[in-house]
Amino acid sequence: MFGKTPGKPQNQIDSLIGAGTHIEGNISFSGGLRIDGRVTGNIIAPGDKPSALVLSDQAVIEGKIQVSHAVVNGSISGAIHASEYVELQPKARVSGDVYYKAMEIQLGASVDGMLHHLDNVKTDADSKVVTLVPAKQSD
Repeated sequence: MFGKTPGKPQNQIDSLIGAGTHIEGNISFSGGLRIDGRVTGNIIAPGDKPSALVLSDQAVIEGKIQVSHAVVNGSISGAIHASEYVELQPKARVSGDVYYKAMEIQLGASVDGMLHHLDNVKTDADSKVVTLVPAKQSD
């Protein structure tokens, strides 16, 4: 969050899961999703397009979340993988690890897990490390 602006979030909510709704099973979505109800399962957005997940203070999630942008004000039992940005609002309760590039945590939010900053992770092809081979010894 310091010095870098996160990627542009999806600014439109395409789907809504209402307060009286309980879904059992995984959810795959694109665009924007707002959840006011309960989900028992993973919530995943494809990584090639911006996505936004908004959880109201009534939302209860039991499963992992994988999106580009997450705004959380409800309860999550599972890991959050946000490729860009996570905002934990005052009533957010997270039991699980949080993976993020940029994060905002408001007073009152809690995380029972580890915070993992997704710094520019290098692949093996990008690595500058050279493996040393011992020289042959002659007698």
